[in-house]
Amino acid sequence: MSETDARPVALVTGASRGIGRGIAVELGKLGYAVVVNYAGNAAAADECLTLVREAGGDGVTCQGDIGVAADREPLVETALSTYGRIDLLVNNAGVAPNVRADILDAGEESFDRLVNINLKGPYFLTQSVAKAMIAQAEREPNGRRPAIVTITSVSAYTASVNRGDYCISKAGLGMMTALWAARLAEYGINVYEIRPGVIATDMTGPVKEKYDKMIAEGAWPIRRWGLPEDVGRAVSAIARGDFPFSTGEVFNVDGGFHLRVL
Repeated sequence: MSETDARPVALVTGASRGIGRGIAVELGKLGYAVVVNYAGNAAAADECLTLVREAGGDGVTCQGDIGVAADREPLVETALSTYGRIDLLVNNAGVAPNVRADILDAGEESFDRLVNINLKGPYFLTQSVAKAMIAQAEREPNGRRPAIVTITSVSAYTASVNRGDYCISKAGLGMMTALWAARLAEYGINVYEIRPGVIATDMTGPVKEKYDKMIAEGAWPIRRWGLPEDVGRAVSAIARGDFPFSTGEVFNVDGGFHLRVL
């Protein structure tokens, strides 16, 4: 078996930029082969793959919109045809509202788009990957235990009335994690949720001034922006198998935002 064939394999959705890229690079440091999924920016995906290789990993890029059923299966097929296995699925891809609108005025088009990409896509991609992981676990009863990680947000429990569709999609992913954790435990497949707080990415760029002010005023105890690699390191701990007796667990990577402080 070659060094490449021996690598554990991760499928990371939305990996070309932002949090997804931070996750992919941290997995590269662990020697993973990463299937770098992207929706449309091939150049960014290629750049991410270069960074993964420079970190010590390997991988391939794979275009696909997880909100489109016909695009999801090729992601799984790419991982299996290239490497013969999937050891880690990271459901990271997601979008923000095209227009932030008060829930009294928001329309169904934005809601349908967000739920389709942010919730329905990961739900059914997880279904497909879980079946491949079950077969893999049955072939390798003493082998590496696969895992599934879903990246959500503090918006899973923090009400933002000008982006209700986004909050609902993230809250739904929390229940998705619980459901898959309960269903897959018998196969030795652990499932986790990571809840980032305010992370410096393209998505938060337009509201940088707002969050700079919140940080200065102590909106969360660790007074800085979160970074994509902060989330990546949390995924790495799971990828190393550091939590073998935990499943359905929620890891907050939010600078302490979730704390209630008097």
